[in-house]
Amino acid sequence: MYLVGDIIDGWKLRGGIYWPQAHTNVIRRLLTMSKRGTEVIYVTGNHDEFLRRYSRLILGNIQLVDEAEHLTADGRRLLVIHGDQFDVITRYHRWLAFLGDRAYEFTLVLNRWLNHWRARYGYGYWSLSAYLKHKVKGAVNFISDFEDAIAHECTRRGFHGVVCGHIHHAEIRKVGEVEYLNCGDWVESCTALIEHWDGSIELYRLADAQAREAQVAAAMREPA
Repeated sequence: MYLVGDIIDGWKLRGGIYWPQAHTNVIRRLLTMSKRGTEVIYVTGNHDEFLRRYSRLILGNIQLVDEAEHLTADGRRLLVIHGDQFDVITRYHRWLAFLGDRAYEFTLVLNRWLNHWRARYGYGYWSLSAYLKHKVKGAVNFISDFEDAIAHECTRRGFHGVVCGHIHHAEIRKVGEVEYLNCGDWVESCTALIEHWDGSIELYRLADAQAREAQVAAAMREPA
């Protein structure tokens, strides 16, 4: 299992410690999985960059790294990296990155409020920030530049593709000859990447899975 950065939000913790029981439950689940044989590779990101001083730390089946190489079941070499290394704003204009983070937190608050009312009226989950990223020209250009930069690095280093996160925009597509796989996030989009036994990789969306489960449950309740 790869955790592709920003798992512990160090930026948020600067304003005071906030650690509810739900966070502890996640850590316990990961520790239990590693104890039972799952290899957990924690790839650091910009929000948990304070952990980069401990890079290459190994605790049983848990590894802390800045990047990793994954070999798929069908033999493809994938670079696994958070991606902030290819974000010029995060690297060279940190004050803008912090400002953008505050703006993103505001959209998350709006997103929760909107989806609370959507759920009350029977509508499914809808992502406000994902909508804005697709509609705002500057955001679209930023995503494109990010994808091009990370694909260029993969080509330079001889990788077939990349698994990354950082920009909270889940997607699987080809960038030139490079397989670009962005896992998105589990804060708002609730997306992840799953590799199947044949080496194919699927973009998992929790909202879609929940919708399918609801349809199955509704069908089972219908009288024969």
